[in-house]
Amino acid sequence: MNDADSPLGAIVGARAYSADEQSLLLLDQAHAWHPYTQHQGMALPLPIARADGAWLYESNGRPVLDAISSWWVTTHGHCRPEIAAAIAEQARTLDHVMFAGFTHEPAAELAAALVSRLPRGLARVFFSDNGSTAVEVAIKMSLQAFANRGTPRRLIAALDHAYHGDTFGAMAASGRGVFTTPFESLFFEVARLPDPSEGDTLAALDALIDARGTELAAVIVEPLLLGAGGMRVWDERSLQGIRTRTRAADVHLIADEVLTGFGRTGPMWACDRADVAPDLMCLSKGLTGGFLPLGATAATERIFDAFLGERTKTFFHGHSYTANPIACAAARAALTLHDDESDDARVMLEVAQAHHLEALRGHPGVRATRQLGTVAAVELEGTSGYLSEVGRALSAFALQEGVLLRPLGNVVYVLPPYCIGTDALAQAHDVIARFLDGERADHDGAGDVD
Repeated sequence: MNDADSPLGAIVGARAYSADEQSLLLLDQAHAWHPYTQHQGMALPLPIARADGAWLYESNGRPVLDAISSWWVTTHGHCRPEIAAAIAEQARTLDHVMFAGFTHEPAAELAAALVSRLPRGLARVFFSDNGSTAVEVAIKMSLQAFANRGTPRRLIAALDHAYHGDTFGAMAASGRGVFTTPFESLFFEVARLPDPSEGDTLAALDALIDARGTELAAVIVEPLLLGAGGMRVWDERSLQGIRTRTRAADVHLIADEVLTGFGRTGPMWACDRADVAPDLMCLSKGLTGGFLPLGATAATERIFDAFLGERTKTFFHGHSYTANPIACAAARAALTLHDDESDDARVMLEVAQAHHLEALRGHPGVRATRQLGTVAAVELEGTSGYLSEVGRALSAFALQEGVLLRPLGNVVYVLPPYCIGTDALAQAHDVIARFLDGERADHDGAGDVD
């Protein structure tokens, strides 16, 4: 079937689609609702059939370099056989059992393995479904721990430009913008602290503690890297200062390491870079190597102890798929892959990213470059903010050239799986350089993103 014969013919444009592809796209357009996507006038999504390593493959066989780890989840590479095998074996043994009143080997062993690698003091692991729910759990644990001790505190503090998820508690803690505007009247009170990359966070925290310290339950941060807020890098001394002040004021420090964990910033955890141990830590994304959804919230024994005693002190929170055995098996396998070989790959990636950023730094179209560990970001000249059109144009051009980039407005970042090869990484940065030199997509390509 050619484009002219297809009901999709008027919007296909980019290439010819097979009959099977057209059937898939028709179903998608009729019934699917995509995240972060304006469906009015949207271009067709790319039909992806398989993946391997750092590459996605369209259903026609065209490779697309996954330069953003499919929203930051794919740490070791797509379809790692070790993780796939662990999933298959677990699925043949125990698919699921509720985690209230029951336990199983994958969850117990995963919790123990995580605790053995987490910053000192984190001793208990509560499993949920994703990063946003991991944050919800942390906020609720903090608030209820104070209530259970008879000293209720209701105030949470968070950073400007933060992003902690799309559920209500996580949105309340996140910075204000297009993600949160329709819901702001429904949020609980959050004290906002300056983004450490551009303001005096510690002075603001001192003032907040002086004024409302007995009300403040927790400070939540994305340690050293504000992800969706524009890949903003901030310094270790600020994180250390936040930890010192929160500890002195008996305020919980919540580290949202959903993005920064599992080696993205260099060490296993961003907190490790500053030698900081939080009271609560939120994990997801790379937890299963990108195979299955799973979230985890780690807590200190002191917080756990606040929930012991009368039944009314119980942490009344859970999810249908809490500690799903298959997801836990995937996470155990993914955690095992963080070995010396993985460490070496991350170091080489860090060095290569720095080299490519240096080449882009002096370009007239570049406002700033920044890097933390394996994460490289380029802030482009032009309108700032998530809705900046330059990001859409760059994304469309990159897809046309076989590279998946999804800029945060005018900030484009390269955050690939650790297994990416030298040539493939150069390809991603070359696409950015060519775009800056004036090349653009020659059509409204399939998969253009919002």
